[in-house]
Amino acid sequence: MKPVLFVMTSHGTKGASGKPTGFYLSEVTHPLAVLDAAGIRVEFASIQGGEPPVDGLDLDDPINARYWNDASFRASIAQSKALADIDSSAYSAIFFAGGHGAMWDFPTSAAVNEKTREVWEAGGIVGAVCHGPAALVNVTLSDGTYLVKGRKVAAFTDSEEEAVGLTQIVPFLLSSTLAQRGAAMQPGADWTRAVSVDGHLVTGQNPQSATGVGEAIRDLLQ
Repeated sequence: MKPVLFVMTSHGTKGASGKPTGFYLSEVTHPLAVLDAAGIRVEFASIQGGEPPVDGLDLDDPINARYWNDASFRASIAQSKALADIDSSAYSAIFFAGGHGAMWDFPTSAAVNEKTREVWEAGGIVGAVCHGPAALVNVTLSDGTYLVKGRKVAAFTDSEEEAVGLTQIVPFLLSSTLAQRGAAMQPGADWTRAVSVDGHLVTGQNPQSATGVGEAIRDLLQ
């Protein structure tokens, strides 16, 4: 089986606030743990390549701690490939981890649009969790339609954004914008697990949904 490509943001600040952000650690480690347990290989990329900034460094989370204290995992993250340099045909799935940084560089990346379209149109799985679906905001297929149009999508909700006090900091509201692109949003209650599977599109709402997204990707691959 071809590996799954995990993609992380390279953006390290929350807009004009200047506060640090990056990829949210558990949104990488929790789905990774699921795929590792199933013997499914994972490789890492980021928008710029190299070591992406990390957020949510909660080492009281045993899965986070297990990976963060693993030298091989840390080396793999630090040496992430630049997404633009990836051969999408080498992967069975592309998965976009969240973290607020994704709101700035995922939607504006030509590589995100190109690689996602290539994986999708080759029949591969496209996955994302929390703010990771920011990658899907501007992805269009070869016929010019938005990938999310008419498809069920779960993503960080506007009310969750309001709860963390960042509605005036992020460049757009994720769920509202996906809905404007034609997505059929599937919101759960704030901070509860909500995973949507629509064909080979797998999305999750928040950090609580990261394991479920990993499980859904695993199940589709198997």
